[in-house]
Amino acid sequence: MKKILVLVGSNRKESINHKFAQALEKLADGRLAFEYFDLTTLPMYNDDDVGAYPAAAQQLKDSVAAADGVLLVTPEHNRSIPAVLKNAIDWGSRPWGQNSWTGKATAIVGSSPGAMGAIAAQIHLRSIMVSLGATLLTSPEVYLQMKPGLIDQNNDITNEETKAFLTGFIDKFSAWVGSAQDRVAA
Repeated sequence: MKKILVLVGSNRKESINHKFAQALEKLADGRLAFEYFDLTTLPMYNDDDVGAYPAAAQQLKDSVAAADGVLLVTPEHNRSIPAVLKNAIDWGSRPWGQNSWTGKATAIVGSSPGAMGAIAAQIHLRSIMVSLGATLLTSPEVYLQMKPGLIDQNNDITNEETKAFLTGFIDKFSAWVGSAQDRVAA
């Protein structure tokens, strides 16, 4: 089973994006093993701290290295990604010459209550991750409008069309991670 590091870009206790990630995990049952990293453990990035690399930042880098793929789940804050997610990306890209994101099979999804489903944040996040050399899954794009009741208390998607679409996303992501592993092995 492919190991997927999941970074949910929210520090809210009742995050809709964390709930979304858990629903995706349920759809991926048996194909992808999700492991979550708590972004709130990371200190704010400061280049002065790179010489004495914080333990939590090293744990993040180790988690990225151990994963077959990364799933970035982002809310949208002011048409961009939340600071807690950008902070993790910055730590993962340092120190200079030790960028954890380079070549890593990565997918981006996001949700918001608004009709556009975190599209602006995802566009910005794609730009960041491409510049860091991540190997991005570009299709399908997942911009989920989180309507009340879309995900139930058991983390099941209640709308069959949405469930089918997200199952298709999981299928593509699983294949993407597998093809990235094949490229690395070659």
